[in-house]
Amino acid sequence: MVGRMSRVRVLVGTRKGAFILTSDGKREQWTVEGPHFPGWEMYHVKGSPTDPNRLYASQTSGWHGQLIQRSDDGGKTWEPVGNEFAYDGFPGTHQWYDGTQRPWKFTRVWHLEPSLDDPDTVYAGVEDAALFRSTDGGRSWSELSGLRNHSTGPSWQPGAGGMCLHTIIADPNDAARVFVAISAAGAFRSDDGGATWKAINRGLRSQYIPDPDAEVGHCVHRIAMHHSRPNVLFMQKHWDVMRTDNAGDSWTEVSGNLPTDFGFTIEVHAHEPETIYVFPIKSDSEHFPLDGKLRVYRSRTGGNEWEALTEGLPQRDCYVNVLRDASAVDALDSCGVYFGTTGGQVYVSPNAGETWNAIVRDLPPVLSVEVQTLGSP
Repeated sequence: MVGRMSRVRVLVGTRKGAFILTSDGKREQWTVEGPHFPGWEMYHVKGSPTDPNRLYASQTSGWHGQLIQRSDDGGKTWEPVGNEFAYDGFPGTHQWYDGTQRPWKFTRVWHLEPSLDDPDTVYAGVEDAALFRSTDGGRSWSELSGLRNHSTGPSWQPGAGGMCLHTIIADPNDAARVFVAISAAGAFRSDDGGATWKAINRGLRSQYIPDPDAEVGHCVHRIAMHHSRPNVLFMQKHWDVMRTDNAGDSWTEVSGNLPTDFGFTIEVHAHEPETIYVFPIKSDSEHFPLDGKLRVYRSRTGGNEWEALTEGLPQRDCYVNVLRDASAVDALDSCGVYFGTTGGQVYVSPNAGETWNAIVRDLPPVLSVEVQTLGSP
């Protein structure tokens, strides 16, 4: 755990640029820097866990395509690095909504995941769904094509936002184990460093595909893990909050008493591996909080029993959404919980969800929120 003399840096990606929010351990007064890359869609901004000054950002636009930006000084300056994401080998096809087969086509980088061990190694999850890795600080990228060449690959279909690989989780105790999630294919695990992959969707139910028990086709929105228990993962899918205790070999629903179990993101408390947070919205067609009340739900029992956290959040006429990469937790002694909304607000709870405050209110729609816990100034 980390005391109040530490600092936090919140990295926010939005539809019109990136912002960096900093505070001391009290998390009461904030400095807001930005926009970096004004006007650009910043799908994800994330820092290296081994070098607090190394940041990576996914910058994209319909006019100029995809760029990866890198900072080596905590976001003060940035350098464009590699932007070549070429699928390995014969691309093949995948299935579209109407049942036709379409060629794989790179569109954008949805998620960047720096290595737990090396600041120059970083993974990228892209649309159309594929996993890439760079070992030179983002300057060059190679596809880990064993994933896309999984036997089910031709049957993968896009979710409403595209066929994106949006979650990458490394096992902190096993360098060869990696988890990913794809909308709308499902979750996959590699036990050999990304060479081969196993679909880990047993127990998921999805009412909008012909076979609700199918091996793939499930619209997983987000997966979260506590570093102390890499075999235990929590999932927010299209509908349902799920849990696995065996690294994804089977899943159990833990939606319990949630008023709605549709949402996009999920988090685990930094120090309490059975405490999880979800951010429910009304439905897959109405992407806003139920009854116009912005509520975060917390379970202290690993699911099934949930409590609404509302103090400091708007409880009337609130119709924002919280997207899949738009939440995070810090590692301070009193765990901070953060989330951003499509209305441009970024909220923090410095006390694990008991009370909430808006750090900023008028940013562009928030696409991603990540937090770095830093040492003393």
